[in-house]
Amino acid sequence: MLIIDGKKVSLDLKNELKESVDNYKAQTGKVPGLTVIIVGKDPASQVYVRNKAKTCKEIGMISMVIEMPADTTEEHLLNTIKDLNNDPAVHGILVQQPLPKQIDEFAVTLAIDPSKDVDGFHPENLGRLVMGHLDKCFVSCTPYGILELLGRYNIETKGKHCVVVGRSNIVGKPMANLMLQKLEATNCTVTICHSATKNIPFYTQQADILIAAIGKAGFITADMVKPGAVVIDVGINRIEDASTKNGYRLVGDVDYEGVSAVASAMTPVPGGVGPMTIAMLLKNTLQSFQRTNGL
Repeated sequence: MLIIDGKKVSLDLKNELKESVDNYKAQTGKVPGLTVIIVGKDPASQVYVRNKAKTCKEIGMISMVIEMPADTTEEHLLNTIKDLNNDPAVHGILVQQPLPKQIDEFAVTLAIDPSKDVDGFHPENLGRLVMGHLDKCFVSCTPYGILELLGRYNIETKGKHCVVVGRSNIVGKPMANLMLQKLEATNCTVTICHSATKNIPFYTQQADILIAAIGKAGFITADMVKPGAVVIDVGINRIEDASTKNGYRLVGDVDYEGVSAVASAMTPVPGGVGPMTIAMLLKNTLQSFQRTNGL
């Protein structure tokens, strides 16, 4: 079985992005800038934000983190976003979720200029994705990362049956729409399964490419997978494991041990889709910089 190594691909991609950033800096004297806003002290969010800022700096981009207290008003956050929208040095804006209860997440998403929405969550970017205008939008980072993995591992997609398990706005819906597009790296027939789907195994057993993003540890088992299928595991779940230092370990939505005996190619957890997300965020930021400067 082929292991689709997201850790290696993300490292290769970050090296390529660094080379591009260095070249643009030499040509124009400018570099891409990403601003991340975090509201409150959620520990997981703080780790994500630190990792994003660190990777940003490693490839030569300008990274700015704006930390706000948990009692920040929605009005103050929206005003901050408005200022960033008008700042020519900022090419990407990301507001770390989850947000405190007093702030409407959708209102925040709408407030970000679509040309700086490097998370790809704004309805304008999602609409352009659905219509196939990928050169004029930003694709959500996790689906975009999966597309990158399929391309770099030369996974045949044209005419294949892709089954997506999960319908979130962040992964499931954009992933399904991406795989529908008439592109070299997609062009699939697509089925979406979700929590209300009856007899999910009936559909997953038909998948040439199976993408699991349902958020349930080990949900996809070997008997649900067609022999020779390519399996992409988006899930990151903590399960108790007394043998580890932290008392837990990370597993995906796929039973790796069982499914790896059936699949032709598969992403591991950790080290599969996860590392690609930040890399694609920075790729989107570079694309924003290129569009802004006519490069």
